[in-house]
Amino acid sequence: MVTRGDRFLVVKEWQDGELVLNQPAGHVENGETLQQAVMRETLEESGWQVEPKAIVGLYAFTPFVGADTYHRVLIHCEAIGEVTTHLDSDIDSAHWLTMDEICASKLRSPLVQAGFDDYLKGQGFPLEMIDNSHISPVTA
Repeated sequence: MVTRGDRFLVVKEWQDGELVLNQPAGHVENGETLQQAVMRETLEESGWQVEPKAIVGLYAFTPFVGADTYHRVLIHCEAIGEVTTHLDSDIDSAHWLTMDEICASKLRSPLVQAGFDDYLKGQGFPLEMIDNSHISPVTA
């Protein structure tokens, strides 16, 4: 979750033939810390360079019986600057929206709203909770 004043950085992406809003999101690659993944995914999906500041929350969602369960770590980031307008192919566009504009839009999943709610109530945990020591292999 990236903020700038009273606005939030969101991406519009296609889901089941419909444009929906999401926070920039993705996967952690091998050898990458969670913070590095957040910065990379946000840049790839929105064009913005960010600096992670705090963990907003941990979420799980199973969309229907028999479906995979999605786990999400939401990290609040400070916007540094727009670096590129080239976005991932599955992203339609990136926008800075107010909460009223977000609430009037279709969201990708309930996890998106849960993250906004937790951020707005002031929830935040230190990034030091993340232990990245396993990233570098132990040498003998």
